[in-house]
Amino acid sequence: MRTIDKRLDSHVKLARVLMTRAPGLTLPFEARCKSRLAATLDTGEEVALVLPRGTVLRDGDVLVADDGGLVRVVAASEAVLLVRAPDVLTLTRAAYHLGNRHTPVEVGVDYLKLEYDPVLADMVKRLGASVEQTSLPFQPETGAYGGGHRHGHDETFAEDYAVAQKVFDEHHGHAHSHDHAQDHGDDHSHAHGHDHGHKHGHDHTHAHEHGHAHGHDHAHCDASCSHGHRRHADD
Repeated sequence: MRTIDKRLDSHVKLARVLMTRAPGLTLPFEARCKSRLAATLDTGEEVALVLPRGTVLRDGDVLVADDGGLVRVVAASEAVLLVRAPDVLTLTRAAYHLGNRHTPVEVGVDYLKLEYDPVLADMVKRLGASVEQTSLPFQPETGAYGGGHRHGHDETFAEDYAVAQKVFDEHHGHAHSHDHAQDHGDDHSHAHGHDHGHKHGHDHTHAHEHGHAHGHDHAHCDASCSHGHRRHADD
């Protein structure tokens, strides 16, 4: 049994004849998310998929077997919900609520696609969108804020990814610095100043009273001790 353990970078250009001859590996989305998998090529050959943890395969990816042979990934058709809306706002709201539930969603120009789920179908219908249950290949977004597999099949993906990553890094860095400074500086100073002042005032008063009492007792003690000492000396 051959082992498939490498995926070619999407920027690597292969001759069309090599791609045509490469056997296909047709998998649904759930299987394409697994880095360890026993699978069967479209030719009927059984293979073992052993890829780095966290790998998510996409339609058109090219894999390399341990003998150097190439394998082409094909997204299988599966039960999905195709969501459309009468206007952009409704579709955007549907995307927001699906994302808020961490639902894998494929985003198209005028549609959303997700794995079949009757509960989610009812939710988007209530938002004003239309839902069609059908069978199609499913390729959801894989995370623009880092992680996931960058794919080069969509011409705008690289640009979108770079922009999203830059905004996230700048915001995260600024927020982290600001929050850290705020928490460490302002809160610490405020708490220190307030507590220190309060405690200092309290301690100072206490010390003053203690000092007054101590001074009084000390003076009294000095006089007594001195008097006693002199009497002892006289004796």
